[in-house]
Amino acid sequence: MYQAAVLTVSDRSFRGERPDAGGPLVAELLSAAGYEVAKTAIVPDEQPEIEAALKAIADAGDVQLLVTTGGTGFAPRDVTPEATLAVCDRMTPGIPEAMRYASMQVTSRAMLSRAQAGIRKGTLILNLPGSPKAARENLEAILPALSHGLEMLSGRPADCAKLAD
Repeated sequence: MYQAAVLTVSDRSFRGERPDAGGPLVAELLSAAGYEVAKTAIVPDEQPEIEAALKAIADAGDVQLLVTTGGTGFAPRDVTPEATLAVCDRMTPGIPEAMRYASMQVTSRAMLSRAQAGIRKGTLILNLPGSPKAARENLEAILPALSHGLEMLSGRPADCAKLAD
């Protein structure tokens, strides 16, 4: 079982003006897929605060997967991708490509997502949209492959030649 954390990026949810719908949904989906959600948090749409939260969670070393929700669009305050790029050691472009591809089957607006994914130390960080519907579609598209990626990231022997689903 892998440990996961969910970080919601939302000014309004951080200020208590709107309930966080995306974070709890992502945590529920991860739990249903066998992940233990060890931490959840909400931060405002401020790049330094997002970066600090990403670093603190990843650097603690107790979660293998850190999923953000929110801040991936075109709005001036949508800076989650920039924060993710700033803290990751290596990028994993196939994950957001797969999410956008799957989401394009639902809406042409999926091409507007600026979501990123990357690795910081032993933690995979990935960005999901803030919309609960879009977060669900994107996460469900990649969830089956994540455990294999986390297995490889852990350094344990992973059978990469085994046929995937």
